Amino acid sequence: MEIELLKKENTPENVIEHSKAVYKKAMEIAANFDNVDKDLIKKGALLHDIGRSKTHDITHAIEGVEIAREYDYDENVLNIIERHIGAGITESEAEKLGLPVKSYLPETLEEKIVAHADNLVSGSEEVDIDFVIKKWKRRIEDSDDNIERLIKLDEELIKSFEE
Repeated sequence: MEIELLKKENTPENVIEHSKAVYKKAMEIAANFDNVDKDLIKKGALLHDIGRSKTHDITHAIEGVEIAREYDYDENVLNIIERHIGAGITESEAEKLGLPVKSYLPETLEEKIVAHADNLVSGSEEVDIDFVIKKWKRRIEDSDDNIERLIKLDEELIKSFEE
């Protein structure tokens, strides 16, 4: 159903392929946890970038929430879409970026899993945490706080389960 919705909203094919790869990675991460809503993760992962059917800038998360709301997705899915960017965006970062001023930090385990799965997929290819850190250092001015949040997210969701 979510793939059909992406197509209905004229989401670019490369974004649909990216969303499928994020879904796959999110399910790999979710397998480490007994207490996650896998159906919610599926919907959130597949729809996290639906706003890219309207824009490719940082406001795609806000646009995505509006689109998903039109299709009566519940607040849990909307929160995943809104909070999936990077390892989250603080209120002060949101203000600097021109977003509505509020916290966009992922709160629930499902939100964190989708956000981090998105971090670990570039295009439709899986990448490692070092790739993401290097990319953020190139793209984000004053990236230290973002990278610290990214590393904490990786430790919580990935590293703590590696042997």
